[in-house]
Amino acid sequence: MVKAKLGNDRRFGKLIEEQNDIDFPYYNGQPVYLKTWKWIVAWLGTFVGFLVLSLIPTHNNIEMIPTRILFTVTPLAIFWYLTKPYWKAIFRKPVAKDYWYMVIFAILNIVITTIIAIIVQALGFHTADTPATNGLGHAHVAELVAFYVGTGIQLFGEELLVVIPFLAVMSILQLKFSVSRKKSILWAWLLSALWFGAIHLTTYNWNIIQCFVIIGGARIALTLAFIRTKNIWVSTGAHILNDWALFTAITLAQVLK
Repeated sequence: MVKAKLGNDRRFGKLIEEQNDIDFPYYNGQPVYLKTWKWIVAWLGTFVGFLVLSLIPTHNNIEMIPTRILFTVTPLAIFWYLTKPYWKAIFRKPVAKDYWYMVIFAILNIVITTIIAIIVQALGFHTADTPATNGLGHAHVAELVAFYVGTGIQLFGEELLVVIPFLAVMSILQLKFSVSRKKSILWAWLLSALWFGAIHLTTYNWNIIQCFVIIGGARIALTLAFIRTKNIWVSTGAHILNDWALFTAITLAQVLK
């Protein structure tokens, strides 16, 4: 946990950031500065994790569990090596209100995703189905359990895939280009959302609108959970609640067909 007193001119208002003395790690030398090359390697580590998930062949959700673990462990291990012994700065023990934040941001993300999807489809753009849920309505219990356990692990990995680039952009802009804290956050927020959309291109048949507008746009709400709390567990919890709700709705629809 990083604590730093910030003036009102440096911190966003109550709707965006909590008004306390907890700040983002690394960009201000707390608990440590990271050189630019380390941030680049850390970001590349998230891409390596993505390649692991994408290129290792699997046939079902049970087989995918080790791959999903590798997807998550790979960027985390690289981040640990580059930041040790300060890698835990992005993790804080959740308090009671953090669990409420998980629910609130999950609901916010569902609402935003739905609105954007409706607008995109109304404009005549096609969207692809979510391939991860194919056939779940007719899967056996072990397959369903493996799916939810595996996606829970993967979604934590996806948070690493966003939070690490977010902190990288923020830190580099501050240290190398003397960009203000607020502007650094906004750039990090935008670029990490675009990055998140980009890694979904292969999943959704290179549907640019779906990946960058719908998924990237919805990512704004999930990243806000991290911006507000500076705690990756909160954004992870919101992400899991959001996706599991979506997966469950799709699965039930398949069962009822």
